[in-house]
Amino acid sequence: MSPHPFISAREPKHAERAGDQASSSPTGALIINADDWGSDSQTTDRILDCFRHGTVSSASAMVFMADSQRAADLALEGQFDVGLHLNLTSPFTAPQVPKLLLHHQQRVMQFLRGSRFAKVVFHPGLHRSFKYVVAAQLAEFRRLLGFEPERIDGHHHMHLCANVLYANLLPNGTVARRNFSFQSGEKSAANRVFRWFIDSRLAKQHRTTDYFFSLPPFEPTERLERIVSLAKWSTVEVETHPANPEEYRFLMDGSVFKLIGEVPVASSYRL
Repeated sequence: MSPHPFISAREPKHAERAGDQASSSPTGALIINADDWGSDSQTTDRILDCFRHGTVSSASAMVFMADSQRAADLALEGQFDVGLHLNLTSPFTAPQVPKLLLHHQQRVMQFLRGSRFAKVVFHPGLHRSFKYVVAAQLAEFRRLLGFEPERIDGHHHMHLCANVLYANLLPNGTVARRNFSFQSGEKSAANRVFRWFIDSRLAKQHRTTDYFFSLPPFEPTERLERIVSLAKWSTVEVETHPANPEEYRFLMDGSVFKLIGEVPVASSYRL
């Protein structure tokens, strides 16, 4: 059983055997990942500030969006670690998006935004549209950045929807974002079991972190302190949206450094 009370599909193996005399050095990582890179110029600029301030490890880039091209150029210039932020739920805002792609994305959006249960329902009639929209974003990422995305997560976490997960639309072997980690009692038993099932399936074909959390809420402070403690021995991803003024302030005014103490923010997203 994990020494920490959070649900995880994989328990990190860090316990020393009794009698071992070897020194125990930290083997975890605190990855702070900024979502929505390229969504619009203000969001890109705020994430860029955080990169330069050393408060984010990596970013998840959106394609076919208003600032995608500039964001890609900035990532290459600054050698920032970026993955693909798969977008199935917000309209593409870049100029001259192919009409066929807009058509398929509109069908996908209408389904996923039509019900809060749509994420867990496989719609066979939309298989072609999901496949087209995912493939188009993978190709556009390659065009903009010149390499395959090693890491994929989803806008509104829809990379975990049934039509993506069960159709194996994400390239095998990529790093994929897991479900949020919760303490026992924070969610119902059924909810935690379902998340465990999805994470277990995800881990069969993708690499994942040990834990995943959102940066807010900031109170109570004990919550964030527990997350930082986990990162001493486990790989922990913390999702942030610097477009949110409160999160941007926290990342820029020194609050994050006061919180993490001697646990450094990882310099990139590496498991």
